Amino acid sequence: MVEVGGLAPGFTLFDQDRRERRLGEFRGKKTLLAFFPGAFTSVCTREMCTFRDSIAELQRLEAQVVGISVNDPWSNKGFAEQNRLGFPLLSDYERRVVRLYGVPLVDLGLKGYTAAQRAVFILDRDGVVRFKWVSDDPRREPDYKELSEALSQIP
Repeated sequence: MVEVGGLAPGFTLFDQDRRERRLGEFRGKKTLLAFFPGAFTSVCTREMCTFRDSIAELQRLEAQVVGISVNDPWSNKGFAEQNRLGFPLLSDYERRVVRLYGVPLVDLGLKGYTAAQRAVFILDRDGVVRFKWVSDDPRREPDYKELSEALSQIP
């Protein structure tokens, strides 16, 4: 289980362009890891588009967004293109990272289907978890103002 104050566990996943991306490459900036249940769903689209529309504010806070879902890279690419998302969407199709971070959403819509819970982990420049929010309800979005406030508290 990933907790506030601990070092975020490292991982390697493919992005929407099928390039391997390591968590470590995002060090040096504050990182907002946004786990989402599924591309092309209404709430996930709204959430990722809210992050897209907040890019100027996030850049002012010296932060970057990285989305993570269990969707394959091709679905994530279509989702990113359709919604003009200018940040990486990582594919955890083996569900290793959702388990590593303690955010699997089991039996979502189908018995035996595991997605990611809607969750946000904010990491400081050194990869330490400074904020954690996990929802048991996939229809509930994070409080975006609270995320901005958490980012602004990190030097």
